[in-house]
Formats: sequence, structure tokens, C-alpha cells
Amino acid sequence: MRTATITRTTAETQIALTLTLDGTGTSRVESGIGFLNHMLTLFTRHSGCDLTVQATGDTEVDDHHLTEDIGIVLGQALAQALGDKKGIRRYGDILLPMDEALMLAAVDCSGRPYFVWEVALPQPKVGTWDSELAEDFFRALAVHGGLTLHLRLLSGVNTHHIVEAAFKACARALREAMAPDPRETGVPSTKGTLT
Repeated sequence: MRTATITRTTAETQIALTLTLDGTGTSRVESGIGFLNHMLTLFTRHSGCDLTVQATGDTEVDDHHLTEDIGIVLGQALAQALGDKKGIRRYGDILLPMDEALMLAAVDCSGRPYFVWEVALPQPKVGTWDSELAEDFFRALAVHGGLTLHLRLLSGVNTHHIVEAAFKACARALREAMAPDPRETGVPSTKGTLT
């Protein structure tokens, strides 16, 4: 079973996270940040993974440390659960609409972190959450998950819709990339490794 449990404790945050790749899209997310809980819940649903997150942090300062650190831990769990990546599709992409927002996501479970964020956010906040934290979350996910991840907004004016489209699109692209490939018996690379 492709699963991982990661804990991270710093002077700023405390996080316990369990990820199961071959799940049913169920989640239990408690971060103390309502909008982030919502994004992680829909990320889980659209990735087809199961996710449990119990996290606290210095949100009296702002939501930056906790948002970024959850991205770090989720990336670490993803890398651990994927293991040697034998038999996976490796690549995934999607063009995902969320009302007026249209998001392109493309991912390669390459083991070589690279992140491209071409997403203009019209408003600085979604509720009380700083919308710029979306970029920090996805960068942390890509770097610690060993992903090449591109997110590009093609249209959109509502910041909530745009950020939600990014989370859903990333999840759907990962779902495709992590899926077993019945024609692939080894690591999908001519190098023989994805690290």
C-alpha cells in the first residue's frame, strides 16, 4: 500500500500528516485555517488520495508558516509514498475550469523539483487568508515532493475561484501521474531511476 506518515515540529508549527495514494478521496483536515482546510479537502477529493492533517502554528503572526509547512510535509509524504515510482504513469496534466477561471496544470514525478507559477491573483485575500500563500504552498509541495510542477492561469477574475482551480488542477494532474500504468513494469525513465 502506497502510504506515508510524516510529523514535523518546529518553533513555528506542529504537523502530523498521513497520506494514502490509493484511497477514496476522504480527508480529515484540521489546520485552524478555514480556507486552507477547504483547499486541502478538495485537493484530497480530486486526487483520489486519503489525507489526514492535524496542524497548529503561529497563526497569530499570520498564516504563512503553517501554510508553507503543510506544503512541505505533504510533499515529503508524497515522495515517500511513491517510493521508487515503478509502474506509475509519471506525467499528468489537465485543463480545469472553475466557473470563469481556467487553470492549466502539468506535473512530472521526475524527482527533480522545478516549479512554475504563472497565476495572477486579483485580490490579496480570500477571507482572512493571504492569497499569495497559494504560490508558497505549491512551491513547497513541488520541492519536497520531487515534482516538476507547472500551474498557469488562462482566465479568471475571482481570486477564490482561481486558487480553488489551482488546487483542483494540481490534484487531478497528480492523480493521473501517480496512477499505475499497466504497460510499465519498471521505472518510467530511460535512466532507470526517478531521483
